[in-house]
Amino acid sequence: MNIAEAIRIALQSLWVNKLRSVLTLLGVVIGVAAVIAVVTFVSGINDYVAQKVFNLGADVFIIFKVSPAVTNVDHYLEGEKRKDLTMEDYQAVAEGCRDCKYIGAVVRNESGKVKYAEQSISDTSVRGITPSMAPIYDLDLSAGRMLNETDLNNRSAVAVVGNDIVEHLMAGTDPLGKEIRIDGWTYQIIGVGTKKGKTLGQSADNYVFIPITMFLKQYGVHKNSIRISGKAASAGPMLDEAVDEARAALRAKRHDPLGGDDSFDIETNASLLGIWTNFSQTFFIATIGIAAISLVVGGIVIMNIMLVSVTERTREIGIRKALGARREDVLLQFLIESVTLALTGGALGVLLGVGIALTVTALIGMPSSIKLWAVAAGLIVSASVGMFFGVYPARKAAKLDPIVALRFET
Repeated sequence: MNIAEAIRIALQSLWVNKLRSVLTLLGVVIGVAAVIAVVTFVSGINDYVAQKVFNLGADVFIIFKVSPAVTNVDHYLEGEKRKDLTMEDYQAVAEGCRDCKYIGAVVRNESGKVKYAEQSISDTSVRGITPSMAPIYDLDLSAGRMLNETDLNNRSAVAVVGNDIVEHLMAGTDPLGKEIRIDGWTYQIIGVGTKKGKTLGQSADNYVFIPITMFLKQYGVHKNSIRISGKAASAGPMLDEAVDEARAALRAKRHDPLGGDDSFDIETNASLLGIWTNFSQTFFIATIGIAAISLVVGGIVIMNIMLVSVTERTREIGIRKALGARREDVLLQFLIESVTLALTGGALGVLLGVGIALTVTALIGMPSSIKLWAVAAGLIVSASVGMFFGVYPARKAAKLDPIVALRFET
């Protein structure tokens, strides 16, 4: 049996019957494209979550009043009743965590309005921070300086702004030293953050950093719970020791009862990513299930077309057998043709899935990461579908009696 000849016949059949080929391969194309697109998006978002959203290294932890990643409703409701984390709590952790390289605090308002002259921008993330948050979050500036301890202690009305503030409000103007109004309060720009671009359709540059003391003065101490961030000297045991010291210091400050639960939540990069990974895996499995249905439908269509092909080529099969072709030769020929059909659909599905992912990334900035293993898996699965659903037509062709086949007329 000439394998190359079987592949050529399959491709020739695809080309001659173009519309039938498109309809035949549609299920496989859609199934593989869905798998590739989902894997690309999930991988990209996982990378983004690890690098951007949490903005943490393996040596950083965050203390919350209640964790934003909590999945238990009762725990969330209990957490909402807790006392807010305050600057006094931050000072207690800063003094008690000896293995912490840096300790910082942040509080935010995600719907701020920034105005310069007659121009304004809305939905700005206004964040009150301590200067020590800069090395924890690895904040980079393109111009000016970062907030310092003097700004914090003096409640200075100064701000570090994101690139969107400069581009939308003061294009063509040196922003350093200019005064802007943040929710009605006047601040002087002392620094500009490095441009980050868009992700998931949202700009990562529409923000303002101000001293946390000034933030609490403007927005109110009793309306905002701060987040405390710590950075250990290194990951692993040093991080665990730093977390234990921070927990002990904060429990003592908040008078948590001995043996009782913490009145706060502590999360690390690993725990936050673990929660996200569980969610993304559930989404991925659900999508794979839907794609599997499409692949099964595509396989059934391929089997149907191969049965039609066996009928159309009955005399050809009879001639081959009369010339000495064995059952195994005919069986292998039709299996190769079926696999080639499915593999072609798989290749088109891979191209379509990658194209969809790249297009969506270009349009709305959704993170994507093309994985070679996903491409290989898509091709292997499509070939397997062709093999599985091609067995019955191939066996039917192989069992044809050569004499009966030679008498057959289409």
